[in-house]
Order: sequence, then C-alpha cells, then structure tokens
Amino acid sequence: MDGNGQTTGRVTMQQVAAEAGVSVSTVSKVINARYGVAPETFEHVTGVINRLGYEASLVARSLRNTRTNVIGVLVADFEPFSTEVLKGVADAIRGTGYELVAYSAGGRVDEHVGWERRYLSRVMGTLVDGAVIVTPTVTDVQYDGPVVAVDPHTGRSSLPTVAADNLQGARIAVDHLIELGHRRIGMVTGRPDLVSAQLREQGYRDAIHAAGLRVDEDLLALGAFDPEQAREAARALLTLPDPPTAIFAANDISALATLDVAVELGIDVPGAVSVVGFDNIPESALAHPPLTTVHQPMRQLGRDATAMLVALIAGEEIDDTHITLDTTLVRRRSTASLEVPS
Repeated sequence: MDGNGQTTGRVTMQQVAAEAGVSVSTVSKVINARYGVAPETFEHVTGVINRLGYEASLVARSLRNTRTNVIGVLVADFEPFSTEVLKGVADAIRGTGYELVAYSAGGRVDEHVGWERRYLSRVMGTLVDGAVIVTPTVTDVQYDGPVVAVDPHTGRSSLPTVAADNLQGARIAVDHLIELGHRRIGMVTGRPDLVSAQLREQGYRDAIHAAGLRVDEDLLALGAFDPEQAREAARALLTLPDPPTAIFAANDISALATLDVAVELGIDVPGAVSVVGFDNIPESALAHPPLTTVHQPMRQLGRDATAMLVALIAGEEIDDTHITLDTTLVRRRSTASLEVPS
C-alpha cells in the first residue's frame, strides 16, 4: 500500500482473500457467483472487491477466455464535450460488430484524481475488449486490453492519444479579434492543471505577442471550465475601470457564461465587447448572439480514437499512436470590428 493507504500494483485473489479474511476458494466462488457461500459472506467479500476497485476486476481477468465484442467509453461526466465524443464513438462502431457501453465517474473527478484506473479495472477484460477514456486525469494505466485516451489532461503519454490542436486553435481565435481591431483582449482561462487549457492560454499569449502587443495580466481571469467560476471571471473583466473590448474564453461553456454576464450588466455583444469561445458545442450556435468559436472536431476525436482502438484489439500495427486534429474558426455574430471613437 502507498502512503494514502491505497493498494498499488496488481492485486491477486490471495490479497483479496486476506483483506476479506476468507479463503481463496471463497473469493473465487463469489467472483463466479457459485453456490456454497453464505449470504453474509458473499456480501462481505463483494464489499471488499468494490472497495479495492480496480484490483477486483484484475482478479477476474484470469477468467476471460473469449471476447465480449463490446467497447467501453469512460468519461468524467456527461457534459457537452464528452457527449459529442461519445457520439463519434457510436458513429465509428457502426458496421464493426461491436457494441458500446458508456461509464461515467459522475462528475466527481476533482475529488477522485485517478478515477480512470478504478473504473477501467471494473470493465476491462470482463465487460469490454478495450476502452476509450475521455479527458483522463492520469494515463499511467496498464490493463488486459488496449486503451486509447482522448484529450488527456497530461498531454501525450505512453497510451495512444487523440487530441485537437489547442495551441493553434487559441491563436486563430485571438488573431481573429486582433484582425477586427481589438487590442485590449481579455481571457477567461481554463483549468490550470490541464494541458489543453495551458495550451489555449499559451496560444492567447503567442497571438498577443506576435501582434506586437503586451499581455496585460489583469486581463486574464480564471474560469476553470466551470460555469459559475467563469461567470465570476467574466464579471471581474467586464467591470474593470478599463474593461477589455474583446474576450477569448477557453471553452464554450465559459464563453456562454460571459454572454450571460454581459446581458446582466447591460453590455452589448458585440457592440461593446466581442466574445470568442472554444469547442463549438451545439449550444454555441443557439446563443444570443450566436457564438463565434473555435471548432474542435469532438465527434472526429471519438471516431479516430475508436478506429485506433478497434485496430489495436485486432492486433494490428498502428503507424501513429498520437493524433492531433486541426481546429478552425467558426465566425458567428458575437464578434465585430472595434469601433474607434473619432
């Protein structure tokens, strides 16, 4: 066990038996739902297996002798990004003979970094032949089947990965605002622990510097990809004595929150402030005004990750296990040229 009392490495049936205070044969019977185990013992051993998390499914891996023809998709929560990725996975498995099971961590990722280790172990080898994990917090996972990560928090890893070009996407967003004449450009930033958010902030800074401008740190406010925090960040920017004339938000959820705050403050968009998001979730086109945003090919992320996973399950060699997809600007009505007073 580590310093936090959590088991490290792969757990055996012997360890499960020792933890539960029963014999190895009893653990085997519980795993296989065989007769000969008292109900209270069955419940006790099952509780130990659930508490150990991934170790329980690794115990069961020796029982695997056939494929399930099921692909698993593990997400932190069913929010707009992961939902679009999931649609892409569903697109990709049509005609492959595979079925799909989706597993959510229930949005409790901040409290449980490493959730993918536990949930992967519960499905890998017994329920699914391979898995796509969406925005995993860690990627140092090894299981009895292939795993592909979509937009991992830590960037590239030993796992195959599929991600969008976050750096270039942020650059084209800010370049668009600069081309419209904006010079005082704010940013509602993402979560500082995520590589994708770091790259989007770096793209913002790169574009500002490339235009010969100075980055004003007072114009960056932490939104953390959280709607309520993004609202507070937008409010802080829009109520500055010298507010920005444009705001780049690190994702569409934050940009939509910025639009809401502008309405509350009586600030016209795009007349008084232009707003650009990132992702191009379906809701962005329905905003008032419709949101200019960076299109991240979310469904394509899911399709490409699944195509790679199916190939890996089949034992095929993959030429490129780290795919980066292009991002593009989608111009709508939340941005406009800066009107300079005469």
